[in-house]
Amino acid sequence: MTQQQRRLALNVFFMRFGHHPAAWRSPGVTATGRPDLGYWVGMAKLAEAAKFDTFFVADFIGRSGDKLKQLSRSGGSFQFEPLTLLSTIAAHTQHIGLVATVNTNFSEPYNIARQLASLDHISGGRAGWNVVSSYKEDTAKNFGIKELRGHGDRYERAEEFVAVVKAYWDSWDDDAYDHPDREGNQFFDPRAAHPVKHTGEYFSADGLLDIARPLQGYPVLVQAGNSDTGREFAAKVGEMTYSSATSLDVAQAYYADVKGRLAKYGRDPDDIKIAPGISVVVAETDQEAQDKFQSLQDAVDFSQGLMGLDVSAYPLDGPLPDDIPIPENGRGRIQQLMELGKRENLTIRQLILKFSVAKGHVQVIGTPKKVADLMEQWFVERGADGFNVVPPLLPGGFEDFVRLVVPLLQRRGLVRQEYDGDSFRENLRLKRPANPHTVGVHRSAATAASIDREDAAVAGDANVASAAGGRR
Repeated sequence: MTQQQRRLALNVFFMRFGHHPAAWRSPGVTATGRPDLGYWVGMAKLAEAAKFDTFFVADFIGRSGDKLKQLSRSGGSFQFEPLTLLSTIAAHTQHIGLVATVNTNFSEPYNIARQLASLDHISGGRAGWNVVSSYKEDTAKNFGIKELRGHGDRYERAEEFVAVVKAYWDSWDDDAYDHPDREGNQFFDPRAAHPVKHTGEYFSADGLLDIARPLQGYPVLVQAGNSDTGREFAAKVGEMTYSSATSLDVAQAYYADVKGRLAKYGRDPDDIKIAPGISVVVAETDQEAQDKFQSLQDAVDFSQGLMGLDVSAYPLDGPLPDDIPIPENGRGRIQQLMELGKRENLTIRQLILKFSVAKGHVQVIGTPKKVADLMEQWFVERGADGFNVVPPLLPGGFEDFVRLVVPLLQRRGLVRQEYDGDSFRENLRLKRPANPHTVGVHRSAATAASIDREDAAVAGDANVASAAGGRR
């Protein structure tokens, strides 16, 4: 793909109040955990009006009743279940891709295949699945899961999970339901069905999906993983990554590494979009942007820890110890954090302010030109195919981005001014996956059956005509 053909993918990741941990305490914010559908629909419509590719919803699933004091000091992660929310948003939008986070540890392949296929049909071909395999004991207890699942085990399980989901999506030809034969009393041709017969290490499945194959073939598969195992998983199954990088050189290394792994799976570099997160506070002047950000920083609660690390036993103004226990969950991000701390000689307090606040993403605080310049540089110099915008404060932070940054990106020809595809995949310029049961087959079973009937009818008419000609 040439430079002229490339187009920057623009995604946005919404939280109820914003991604900054102190956003819910910001003056003017209506701080309540009660779900507000109007807010989410309004944000989706604004993102679509700005011609964003993706509306991204995370899922912070499960809470512990043992840490209520700590939990009571954090806000923003009490929100709708993603698939339910996006089904409603689909009815209020027409073009923007709708990506739901679904954790492979706390569901079953059949349910997810059915729900995501439904969302794809409801939205007219705009569904996406952010495949995550993060595992926290607090979450697991809500599901009665007692066994520990290590880093490698979780990814192996996730890979099999995705394979079974795809098998269910492929259990029908694309046009399996398009040729009902009323006279012959056959709603579908049995040759259009491909029952799933799977017995693996983690799952067994036997049957068919009870909804037509997704309009996109598969919803777009998104993956967020910075560890080596996560990168390999992205190269094998991902079509867009939600990655993190704090500098261009780190982003370029990740970009080249993941793209370089695709060939062994028979994939092209353009088969995956690398979209690091970008934390933006933008204003007309640098000073105004800095003032906005500082008001959030002043409200940070340092007792909440550091990206899953328990640092309560260490002085805030001392360094992060080399031997601190690293949890199984989020290894890639934590490794980034530790490398940043050593490279810049940061204290725990400084790491919380610099890394935890932006979750390891690059931060840009300043004018629209400053933001657009960084995005353009990372895009042109192959550090990113796009970005996942993670506004620290919502809704104002995103409204500022749409008003100030998007028009500048459009004038530079980096992003679209109008949607040109009929599906999420088409807008991202990703291939539509063929059904492996019909690859190399000239026509699907259902179509073949219909054509066979039409051919028979034509042949019958020809025979009648021939006989009539003989009589003449």
